[in-house]
Amino acid sequence: MALRSDISSAGSGRITLTEVAEHAGVSRSTVSLVLRGSPLVAADTRERVQAAMAALGYIYNRGAATLRAARTQTVGLLVCELNNPFYAELTAGMDDVLDTEGYVAFIANTAEQPDRQDRFLQRMREHNVDGVILCPAAGTPPDLPDRLDRWRLPCVQALRFVSAEGHDYAGVDYGVGMETVIDHLVALGHRRIALVGGTLDHSAYAGRHAGFTAALRRHGLPEGPVLRCPLTRRAGADAAEALLDRPQPPTAALCYNDVVALGLMLGLEARGLRAGRDLAVTGFDDVPEAALSRPGLTTVATSARQIGQEAARLLLRRIADPQGPPERIILPSRLVVRESCGALTPSLHHRELS
Repeated sequence: MALRSDISSAGSGRITLTEVAEHAGVSRSTVSLVLRGSPLVAADTRERVQAAMAALGYIYNRGAATLRAARTQTVGLLVCELNNPFYAELTAGMDDVLDTEGYVAFIANTAEQPDRQDRFLQRMREHNVDGVILCPAAGTPPDLPDRLDRWRLPCVQALRFVSAEGHDYAGVDYGVGMETVIDHLVALGHRRIALVGGTLDHSAYAGRHAGFTAALRRHGLPEGPVLRCPLTRRAGADAAEALLDRPQPPTAALCYNDVVALGLMLGLEARGLRAGRDLAVTGFDDVPEAALSRPGLTTVATSARQIGQEAARLLLRRIADPQGPPERIILPSRLVVRESCGALTPSLHHRELS
């Protein structure tokens, strides 16, 4: 008579789930849930099972479990700018959800290179990941989500999209965020407002620029100077000279993100000037450093960690139901007013009227 696979035969020396369950005084299915990291198990039960495994010397054969399962409990996270603190928060949010559900994430930095992105996607496919969360690199062909569909690889686009219809997406309303900042700056009296940052064309830049121009048009103002530059602190610092040495310099600068804005504030300081006094400066994203800078940076909070959490939950729903209708999750943004935007000082007001 054949023995059940979960019961060790005499002399095998292999501890089984059934033996762990008996030692811990729980069911075999509870032990299985603990091994998968399920949040459904109470903390004290989890500790009792883990203590039983340690006492018995049980070792989980993850390779055999993967062969038995239809899924690998792994996903790929592809971001385009890993050195940006915003993306660190985003991936932390994804990991919050994935780790709780027993998934392991492979993180790759595409560095805004579509060919590098393709290599990572192919490698993740070879490792049989259950799905991917993708912030598309600039220049990604719009048919990429369709190609992933043909691979039967569930994909959620996050922050950016290359194909809006028929595919899952989690992001923020960039346009509304930009309009909120413009409304605030106009209420302070600014009439010449610059947009600073961004050299690449993608949906996130398009959304920001559309909100910028729409708000200025609504207020009857001409589009201020648009200064495209890399999304680095150095480029932001260099932008100070390019903005202030114009014949009619702007009195406010709305930066693509907080990294550029923090750099611009440093560029002003190098010239003996101060954000909020000599030039209103605002950012976008509300990274942790924004509140710690001096002066504090006025910015738009886009809840990077929450976007990451929503993207991960959406991917898990897609893995569970590949044929379900596509979802688009658009989180609201929130204006955070600090000292860097200031009010118009007499010197700024004089320049405005001249």
